[in-house]
Amino acid sequence: MPSITDLRALPKAELHIHVEGTLEPGLAFELARRNGVELPFASVDELRARYDFSDLQSFLDLYYACMAVLRTRADFADLALAYLERAHADGVRHAELFFDPQVHAGNGVEVDAVIDGLLDALRVARERWGITGGLIMCFVRDLPVESAEALLESVAHRAGDLLGVGLDSAEVGYPPALFRDVYARAAELGLRLVAHAGEEGPAEYVREALDVLRVERVDHGIRAIEDPELVERLVAERIPLTVCPLSNVRLRAVEGLDSHPLRALLEAGVVATINSDDPAYFGGYAGDNYAALAEVGFGADELAALAANSIEASFADADRKRELLEELRVVREAQVAGVAGAEGAE
Repeated sequence: MPSITDLRALPKAELHIHVEGTLEPGLAFELARRNGVELPFASVDELRARYDFSDLQSFLDLYYACMAVLRTRADFADLALAYLERAHADGVRHAELFFDPQVHAGNGVEVDAVIDGLLDALRVARERWGITGGLIMCFVRDLPVESAEALLESVAHRAGDLLGVGLDSAEVGYPPALFRDVYARAAELGLRLVAHAGEEGPAEYVREALDVLRVERVDHGIRAIEDPELVERLVAERIPLTVCPLSNVRLRAVEGLDSHPLRALLEAGVVATINSDDPAYFGGYAGDNYAALAEVGFGADELAALAANSIEASFADADRKRELLEELRVVREAQVAGVAGAEGAE
């Protein structure tokens, strides 16, 4: 079997990554000093010690507190570029970044500063590392729907700068159907549609995201396993799930990787992908998630298939998908040849 290092570096796409969730404690303090923001933590170590979450809400409370340091276009560029550099080392060749402008607006930051800073980083990443990607603007589901509607209209003239829209934050009690009209308008603007569903919320939220919001991908979606008919539908319609294994463990959506429904979903034929969600908080970037799966028994071929799923489920154009799938094929052939050569030398 290839080394864990080789498996971490398989060419892949990352489709479920909150750029604000890549804010490492050191950068948070650096940006706080830059912008004169007072963080409610005395040190990097004290902040990191708070990363013991009991559920999604306990994470969100800390997450939003740290987002207050992000104030300028340059801040967002620095944040995203730090993530993209790390992603490059993990074999990420295409990244679709989630971002939460409603939260930043509450901190007095204009949405254009957020979008422009993130686009700056993506341009540099394309030139420096060959990473392609784009932006998915998320609506915060526990804020008023009218806030989401206003946000969407405020960026309608910039729809060409976005890949799509998503729906995130506290799930329980905020069903997808609340955002029916928002998603219909996003579709009119030509934006791709995804939504978080079935992480802490029930499998019914996954069905609602499909039927009411008309999403093309479901973010998380792991509780779909509780509904066999829904699983059959995901398989038949080839609806991808952007699964985040280490995040699910850290937020206690599952007890551990050995009890994660990922394998059952794959065995049923669901198109699942592996992603890192909010890696600065959950202790695992894309490569760490692949390595963790290898350690609980996922084989090299299974991990390569998951990487291929991520490319095929991305919103990259057809030529880029073919290019990345070919790169993955070449890498896997080299790994197989390397293993065979090592075994023959023994």
